[in-house]
Parts: sequence; structure tokens; C-alpha cells
Amino acid sequence: IKKENKMDNLDDIVRPSHYKKGVIETIELIKSSMSIDEYKGYLMGNILKYICRHKHKNPAEPWKDLKKAEWYLTALIKEEANDGD
Repeated sequence: IKKENKMDNLDDIVRPSHYKKGVIETIELIKSSMSIDEYKGYLMGNILKYICRHKHKNPAEPWKDLKKAEWYLTALIKEEANDGD
């Protein structure tokens, strides 16, 4: 019997269904409402937020906020690699 890995279904953590309501996903709406520098700042702020609170918000599963931070870091890396394109 394979032991279930807590990280097998990350979509519920980093992209929950309530983020996908409406015509476009919330993150895309946020990005479209900002300049590229504002958006990068938004991403950096979320990285810090999730890292700083990961042991406090949900002490039983601190890795969940770290995965959220990782998602935002990946998005920021993509923006920097594309230079905002």
C-alpha cells in the first residue's frame, strides 16, 4: 500500500477553486491591473508573507504556506526571465 504524500495534490493549496471563479483567474486580473514593476512587487510581498507566517498560520502543516511562497517565487522568476514580457 502506497502511503499518501501530502504534497500529491498541490492545486488545492496554491490554486484553490475559489481563485478561479469568474472570467479570468484572480492572479491574471491582479497582473493586468498593475505595471510590471508593481506586479513584481506584489509577488515579492506574497513570497515574504507566506515565508514569515508558515509556522504560525497552520502549525500542523507549515509546508502549505511554503508551497505558496514557492509558487509566487516561481512566478517572479518567470517575470524576471521574461523581463516582463
